[in-house]
Amino acid sequence: MRARLSLLVATTALGLVGPGAVGSAWAGPPAPVDLEVEGGEETWRPVNRFYLSWKLPETEFGPPVLATDYLIRNSSGAVIASKRFGGPIVRTDFRVPGPAGQYTAEVWLENVIGSGQHAVVTLRYDDSRPPPAAATQGGGWLGRADFPHLIRIEHPQGALPVSGIRGYAVSIDGSPDEGPCAGPSQCTETETDLRGGVGQDSIPVAELPEGESHVHVVAVSGSGMRSEEVGDTVLRVDKTNPTTRLNGLPDGWTNRAVTVTASASDAGSGMVGEGAFTAIRVDGGLPTIHEGDSVSTTVIGDGIHRIARYAQDTAGNVNDGASRNGVRNSAPLVMTFGTDREPPQVAFVTARDAEEPELIRARVTDTLAGASAARGSIGVRVAGSGDRFQPLGTQVLPGGLRARWDSESFPPGRYEFRATGYDAAGNSSSADPMLLSNPVKTPTALSIGFGGARLVWQNCTRKPGGRRCHREAVTELGRRPPSRVVPFGRGTLLSGLLTSASGAPIPGAPVKILETLGPGPRSRARIATVGTDSAGRFSIRLPAGPSREISALFDGTRTLTHAAATSLRLGVRTRVSLHVSSTTARVGGRPIVFSGRVIAEHGEIPADGKALSLQFRLPGIPWTEFRTVRTDRLGRFRYAYRFSDDDSRGARFQFRAYAPGQSDWPYEPGSSGPVAVLGI
Repeated sequence: MRARLSLLVATTALGLVGPGAVGSAWAGPPAPVDLEVEGGEETWRPVNRFYLSWKLPETEFGPPVLATDYLIRNSSGAVIASKRFGGPIVRTDFRVPGPAGQYTAEVWLENVIGSGQHAVVTLRYDDSRPPPAAATQGGGWLGRADFPHLIRIEHPQGALPVSGIRGYAVSIDGSPDEGPCAGPSQCTETETDLRGGVGQDSIPVAELPEGESHVHVVAVSGSGMRSEEVGDTVLRVDKTNPTTRLNGLPDGWTNRAVTVTASASDAGSGMVGEGAFTAIRVDGGLPTIHEGDSVSTTVIGDGIHRIARYAQDTAGNVNDGASRNGVRNSAPLVMTFGTDREPPQVAFVTARDAEEPELIRARVTDTLAGASAARGSIGVRVAGSGDRFQPLGTQVLPGGLRARWDSESFPPGRYEFRATGYDAAGNSSSADPMLLSNPVKTPTALSIGFGGARLVWQNCTRKPGGRRCHREAVTELGRRPPSRVVPFGRGTLLSGLLTSASGAPIPGAPVKILETLGPGPRSRARIATVGTDSAGRFSIRLPAGPSREISALFDGTRTLTHAAATSLRLGVRTRVSLHVSSTTARVGGRPIVFSGRVIAEHGEIPADGKALSLQFRLPGIPWTEFRTVRTDRLGRFRYAYRFSDDDSRGARFQFRAYAPGQSDWPYEPGSSGPVAVLGI
């Protein structure tokens, strides 16, 4: 009604209509159509510049628009700015001169009649920053079981912006210097993670990496302005279970009380702090729990014990041997050992084995820990002597002990044996002593002699007037000569007999024949093996060679003792040849030349040669040395001799080369055949 009255007054004053024409009089322009503020009038803006746009109203009659006006009112309704534009416009921008707050803008048109109706729109402007906000401190470590984790945000403290709190922007990373928004003072709608106002103060996190994570938080105002200070909260995450180990646990069985300690370690949240503990449980009983990284308990009773241990770190991760917190523990958390303080039972097996009379056996039994598979001993001493037991090489077998007594190393007599057995826990006991008489094996006898079944030899004796010999045939080995001398290059027959001590033959037994060839450092050995026949006899032809010692050895068996025969001496004569350059020698004339050779096997001639004695004799005169010569390394020698004595004329001399014995010569003395020379 007021608007219509204003228009009537204006038209009357201009004289355009008469009093009777009120109903058809012209008035000021209608209000602009669809007045809008860019971004919407419900949106708070962080800057004071606004853009308005509208449409001109459509009028069928009336004068044209001559001007466009706007004004700005504050929240109290006071006009704080205005402006007039000539002609019609449909857009303008301006800055609100006042502080942050809510304003209104009015736009109207003017024509020749006057001002038209006002179109009104709300302006919301807020460039103030909200107080800081931050995630609440957790106060400890987060474990795997704490995820998903709900991060809560402390509300901003102090005066809030007039636009209020749109929400919060949140980011999580490993740096303390980052922020959740790219801009220095504002956060976009997308960067604002929580947009439910100041009360929407929590955000879930599915996972975080192990270690420290920084939660960055800013409050975001209704105009998008963010807190100037970025809230930084550190979250510490440990998703790895602690590790535990047992100390003091015996390996298998023991014979004493055991103190076992469970120790835990954790490289993340650690084992010191609220919620951290270590526990140990024996045989399924109540666990012993101790805050921190270790706990101990003592196990006393006999039997098999199961020891379990587990631990929890300050982040709540538990090491209990199960698939807990998504991690399977690599080390077993239940271990066993046994306690046994009773000794085993030990007894000799008194039944003798006829095939192995030296075998000593003992049984070891234990009802709890069982017999040890690694320890045990059998010893021997002269019965009644009180000496220390001499240990035998003992083999530990399941359930017993076994040792082989080398009875041939002990003289005949009575002997006492002791067997000591152990159980797996280390307890020991000894069996009642066992007595045996030695020898426990059948004794044997071995003899050898030169020749075969019969030896035919010249038995010579020296008597006044010369040496007398007669042929003798010998069958018994004990009556045969212990030494014999044979020519160089001839083999020798050797025979022998192996019997038990009672004289029973031992057939099919191997006998070793040992020949020690030559004297001194050049000596060497030669071994041959021959078997006995059904009568216990054997024979072997020894090959040619130097002088030697001959022995025979039977190594024995598990039922027969070893035996060694008395050694024999076989001498081999040195073989020497001698030649003379002439069978006649002129007294005072040219010398005659003696030459020859010592025959020996390769390498037997000494490096400086073999010494020889050149000898002569006349009827009624024994062999007499007239010169000593030495061979070369091949055994050859040569010597020139001149006849100078007139008494040699008409005398017929015999000459020979004689090889005496010497320490580095492996043959017996020997001489060449005589050669005759006539002195003329």
